Amino acid sequence: MATKTGEGFSSSFGAIMAAAGSAVGLGNIWRFPYICGKYGGGAFLIVYIVFVLFIGMVLMMGEFVIGRRSGEDPMKAYPALKPKRPGWKYVGLAGLMTCFLILAIYLVISGWTLNYFWESLTGRLAGIADSDFGEHFKQFASSAGRPLLCVAIFLALTALVIVGGVDKGIERVSKLLMPILVVLLIALCVRSLTLEGASAGLSYLFKPDFSKLTGEGVLAALGQALFSLSVGMGVMIVYGSYLPKDDNILKTSLWITVCDFAIAILSGVAIFPAVFACGQDPTGGPGLVYQVLPVVFNSMGTIGRIFSITFFLLLSLAALTSAISLLEALTQWFSGKRLGRTGSALTVSLLVIFLAAAASFSFGDGIWSGFKIAGMSLFDLLDKLTGTILPPVCALMTIIFFGWVMNKEDIIDELSNHGMVKIGYFKLFYHILARVVAPLALLIVLVAGIIGG
Repeated sequence: MATKTGEGFSSSFGAIMAAAGSAVGLGNIWRFPYICGKYGGGAFLIVYIVFVLFIGMVLMMGEFVIGRRSGEDPMKAYPALKPKRPGWKYVGLAGLMTCFLILAIYLVISGWTLNYFWESLTGRLAGIADSDFGEHFKQFASSAGRPLLCVAIFLALTALVIVGGVDKGIERVSKLLMPILVVLLIALCVRSLTLEGASAGLSYLFKPDFSKLTGEGVLAALGQALFSLSVGMGVMIVYGSYLPKDDNILKTSLWITVCDFAIAILSGVAIFPAVFACGQDPTGGPGLVYQVLPVVFNSMGTIGRIFSITFFLLLSLAALTSAISLLEALTQWFSGKRLGRTGSALTVSLLVIFLAAAASFSFGDGIWSGFKIAGMSLFDLLDKLTGTILPPVCALMTIIFFGWVMNKEDIIDELSNHGMVKIGYFKLFYHILARVVAPLALLIVLVAGIIGG
């Protein structure tokens, strides 16, 4: 079923590539490998797989059902399914606002990545001393002009795809970029595994160490499972409204989940064997990408520059596929205000670049770093809101609507494609996972995020 704008994905494969592109982002490439190693490697991996399949994917399926059944943007989808309860539209509005804030901070980080790709391509990173990479990143990220230019270029690329439409823009680009992303990642894995001492990196990533799997680690696995699948921000409701009517929602969700998980694993295989082979610290966290990995690349000699270019290109593509989905969700909403697709995309882009610029200027020693809100810079505040509070709140309200408010018959009708697909899994999916397990898990993540923050 297409939305009321008449747009939709032309095939199940296109839908899977687009939604997988949304799920696969910067967090898969560097955050997942880092927390996997930190919290017990293979032990964390086992817990993460369980959470992804039985909680994260449940949320994704719920949003797909809401989107396809209503054929509307997130704010209109809820009242369309429950006309007598119009107040639910504010859950959709909260999701879109969350999407807007996430896009702003995502653009800043994506701009950093684009800059590092350019510096790798031109050879500038190769000329920096190992001890100077921390200061190099600090000076770049805290400056005013260059980061904003990178944000503007990245946003322009994203908007260009959105203006092309759903099938000729998002779907076509996703079909191209996702296979390229996988090929680049596999190439990096092959090279990383051939380095002397690579086995130590694999052991760090995969060897089960249950002594490190603390309660904090379990919550980290749950949070990563929820957030890495792009649930709780309206994106999957939008993409659900574009799904073909004969698309099997369970199979599509499973494929997207597997793609998301596989790329996270491959990223770890590409990164940590190289980090260990070059004697670097694997616990670099977010700084691993911009301060530790460039040192690793430089230590490889001539091949290191190729490795660096490929890695930051890969990271830029992953960022682009996620940014496309965020901008599309907001564009679809604005399209209903008679602005048209192009006008809506440009309007959202102009609005979000102002917030992204403000966040960029407030980072580190930026020109607005002295401006504080609740003791935090604007960048840190947005990071906290979008990382630990807003997505789980929106996801919690969405799963409550899906499991306790939406008509059960409508859910069965969508999942079974009007009785054409067998859904023997429905009792487990709906009565246990969607109505009990997922809401409780989201509540735990939300409370832990607020207390821990």
